[in-house]
Amino acid sequence: MRRFVPAFVLGFAATAGVHAQTWPTKPVKVIIPFVAGGSSDIVGRAIASKFSEYLGQPGVVENKPGANGSIAAEFVAKAEPDGYTILVGSIGVFSINAALFKDLRYNPVRDFAPITLAVTTPNILVTRPDLPPTSMRELVEFAKQNPGKLSYCSSGTGSSDHLTGEVFKQGAGVFAVHVPYRGGAACQTDLMGSQVDYSFQNLGAVTNYIKAGKMKALAVTARARHPQLPNVPSVAEAGFPDLVVTSWQAAAAPAKTPPAVVKRLNEAAVRALRAPEIRERMTQIGFDVVAGTPEEFGAFMKAEVERWTKAVERGGIKAE
Repeated sequence: MRRFVPAFVLGFAATAGVHAQTWPTKPVKVIIPFVAGGSSDIVGRAIASKFSEYLGQPGVVENKPGANGSIAAEFVAKAEPDGYTILVGSIGVFSINAALFKDLRYNPVRDFAPITLAVTTPNILVTRPDLPPTSMRELVEFAKQNPGKLSYCSSGTGSSDHLTGEVFKQGAGVFAVHVPYRGGAACQTDLMGSQVDYSFQNLGAVTNYIKAGKMKALAVTARARHPQLPNVPSVAEAGFPDLVVTSWQAAAAPAKTPPAVVKRLNEAAVRALRAPEIRERMTQIGFDVVAGTPEEFGAFMKAEVERWTKAVERGGIKAE
């Protein structure tokens, strides 16, 4: 007996199939939730740079900073799920915000169709070049000797560099004033200009500044040293194993984007990240290219939301 299938269902399936075959017919907007120059911007522009070659339509990058990426994330979450608007953002956008902000107007697990986990990188504890301490232990002692006088900057409230800084303060028993910026680039500029004292920045975003002597590196938030900076100890080696933190960047589309379109976006993003010149550049600045499947990123994002929710609750960390 043949099963009756309503005409509207057949029509929807046919429309979805045609859409997937013809997509894209116009440029794809790549929304970056921070200002130009930071880690998300670097990764997003690298992916977008290959869309003309791999999709036949250009990737147009648009920076939309604010509220630790929440403004851009909400914008993409509510965008038409047609594959023409995607988000390339950070661990904060895709996991920490959900753990830290109770009034968040988007849910990363519910509101996005994962495309790929792009890159991972540890954070690195850096100071202004003229700050006296040359190790984490010395920084802790310096902070205790100068109570209330130190400040640390981050790429925004709820970012991985902010939470790493909070966990550091709690574990070391020191106080420093948090100065949130609208992205890592501004924080880095003021750090090099000695306007703030220290920060936990993405290693990939500050490696060149460290090598040029514009910042002083004290430790990498990893269990082992990083090959890009072999002379900088890990936090585990320095005696702060609770500060092991891996930051990351990823790409996603609105939740109801057709699976066939997500598949093509994934293929283009993965090819871009694995292109020899882009992979080499990412490696040089401290990023480890992942470029996996949508399913892998979806499972990873869910696990990260759970991890940071527990960390925020355990540490009593509050949004400022």
